[in-house]
Amino acid sequence: IFRLEEVKEHSSSDDMWMAIHNKVYDITKFLNEHPGGEEMLLEHAGTEATYAFEDVGHSLDARDLLSQYYIGDLHEDDCTQKAAKMADSGESGVPTGVIAGVVVAVIAGLGFLVMNK
Repeated sequence: IFRLEEVKEHSSSDDMWMAIHNKVYDITKFLNEHPGGEEMLLEHAGTEATYAFEDVGHSLDARDLLSQYYIGDLHEDDCTQKAAKMADSGESGVPTGVIAGVVVAVIAGLGFLVMNK
């Protein structure tokens, strides 16, 4: 079990931890492999990064990959309820309004294509 203060001590490219969904990960070895580039990870190094992780909309494969970097849990005094709720519910972090907007745009686009054949 780790305190967030301890996680903050690991915020360099040579030693990088972050907390996601109240779990702590040592992602040092993953830094050069991250598809989004190491800059994205460095920006959130040593932090509780649940929101940033979910905001990007990581795939199921990315979520599975996380497990190999797991080193322990965040201390209960440092846990965030939103992170725990997102982990339990599988919430993606994408607002429902955004999803609805995309669905409407796709339907409108398909309607336009059908009407202009």
